[in-house]
Amino acid sequence: MSELDELSEEGRDVGACNTISLQERHGRRVYVGTNTDVVGIREAFFQNVTDPTGLFFDRPGLVIGGGGAARSAVYTMRRWMRCSPIYIVNRDKSEVDAVISSFKGKRWAGELIPVDSCKDAQRLEAPGAIVSCIPDFPPKTPKEHETREVIMTMLNKPHKGAILEMCYHPAPWTAIAEISAEAGWQVILGTEAMIWQALEQQRLWTGRPLNDMPVKEVKGLVAKAISDPLAPRHKL
Repeated sequence: MSELDELSEEGRDVGACNTISLQERHGRRVYVGTNTDVVGIREAFFQNVTDPTGLFFDRPGLVIGGGGAARSAVYTMRRWMRCSPIYIVNRDKSEVDAVISSFKGKRWAGELIPVDSCKDAQRLEAPGAIVSCIPDFPPKTPKEHETREVIMTMLNKPHKGAILEMCYHPAPWTAIAEISAEAGWQVILGTEAMIWQALEQQRLWTGRPLNDMPVKEVKGLVAKAISDPLAPRHKL
């Protein structure tokens, strides 16, 4: 990122850049880096949840994971989804500490709460939105099993919201998606975030507004690829 001329607010605050575009600044072209995952996460919720006020506005959020996607989820929840506080659950405490540290200096940094045990989870208010940013592997170690129990404790609270399962490979319907649906949560597939972040990239690269893009066709191709696992991926 140090080679870029500029960083967008999203890229700077998340600390990760996945898109570079050429922009005009005072008659010269500059390389601008940004993070479109935050737009993908935001639109995955707002394009699929009919009642954000009832589900997650002004309620806690929950992020599962400790990498770059988790930082994007924290940023999105705080900036656009009105989630506060934001719980962070992960098998590796050092990764959670790193996520929290990355937002040090933000006036809302104190609203990031690590949840390390079921006892912690039981005493906390139920989240209204969850973003899961971990691979779809079955838990093996004691800490992985404990993390899964913490997630289930949160899912089984009386309030039911919406969960975005960011993992979509090798299949978008994961074990966490399954237990979330069984617990009564609305499950949003990670392919939704993928679609909307890709459309944001196209907007930056081409200057075309969203209403001038083939959103319906893109969704149709992705849906077909999901239903047919043998479909050639290069056609997407």
